[in-house]
Amino acid sequence: MQAPEPTNKYGKTFAIIAWLILMVLLFLFFQDTISKQLNPNQQLRSVTGSSGETRTVLIRNKSGHYVGTALVNNTPVNFMLDTGATTIAIDAGTARQLNLPFGREVQVSTANGIAQAYQSQVDSLQLGDIRLYNIDAVIVPQLGNLDGSAEILLGMSALKQLEFHQQGNQLTLIQHN
Repeated sequence: MQAPEPTNKYGKTFAIIAWLILMVLLFLFFQDTISKQLNPNQQLRSVTGSSGETRTVLIRNKSGHYVGTALVNNTPVNFMLDTGATTIAIDAGTARQLNLPFGREVQVSTANGIAQAYQSQVDSLQLGDIRLYNIDAVIVPQLGNLDGSAEILLGMSALKQLEFHQQGNQLTLIQHN
């Protein structure tokens, strides 16, 4: 008995499977590339200067913002540096993940107008080897990106404890010890 002749149906099936595998591989490759363009500071590194200060350098993302991943209460959280924000601003979902207390209700002024928020406090914030403690924050329930991803706004309640300067596409954060 002879094996059946391959038909055009089998060829089409294998061609479709090959294309699907190729598309999945391309998706995985470009997803990582796009992620690094949006958040080029996923792994913050620091150096110690000659005077003992700690320096962490942030690279500007393709949109012109300083975005990175920090440890907030020892949990990785994406942030966007916002010198126009008075305090650290955190969406409600992220605040619950971090077990932050929802304190007294306050009104805050945002780019979208006045919003209700809750006073809170971050116990620890780590940017590379820079460590800050007991930082004022607000929990803003409406805060969040349209795509559902969470990102805190790293405002002046944290940044006022650091020296920082920008040159080109880099922002250097400096903590004097």
